Amino acid sequence: MTSMRTAMAGLATPLPIAERLPAVYLDDDFTLRFTSALDEVLAPIILTLDCFADYLDPRLAPEDFVCWLADWVAFAVDESWTVGQRRELVAQAVQLHRWRGTKRGLAEHVRLLTGGDVDIADSGLCAWSDRAGGPLPGDGPPQVVVRVRVADVRDVDQRRLRQVVVELVPAHVRVTVDVSARS
Repeated sequence: MTSMRTAMAGLATPLPIAERLPAVYLDDDFTLRFTSALDEVLAPIILTLDCFADYLDPRLAPEDFVCWLADWVAFAVDESWTVGQRRELVAQAVQLHRWRGTKRGLAEHVRLLTGGDVDIADSGLCAWSDRAGGPLPGDGPPQVVVRVRVADVRDVDQRRLRQVVVELVPAHVRVTVDVSARS
């Protein structure tokens, strides 16, 4: 998903080269045409550099650049997500990395994807034993239940949401995702 910003026809340069030439060259047609051609080549570069800070903000960057920013912050985005979801997830990537593997991180990730109210119940807990081979904590297999309440259930791709949750929890944890409408 890339585009060529250099192929933007008719893009005006904010710094025309001819305006910076000594007056003696302003009467030469070849020089004016030559500098005009350079202006056309340099315009996208100058304008990109002028807006560089906006390119680094996923909420403002061109749509195709958001996926590149996601790579910079080691965050996998899915093309099936809306542009708004991708922008917000990339903008929050550092926080999501910070809380990865926790209920808080999972809840925030699901909230960003769905816009819903998220409640997570898990069977996980920490325990220790002074005897090797002691019993494992908790009852039954480890599991996490993610309940999401949204305005319209049809707006949530439940298969994709479940896939994201499965990717975010340890491999041995059973996952249940329940999406329902707000009452």
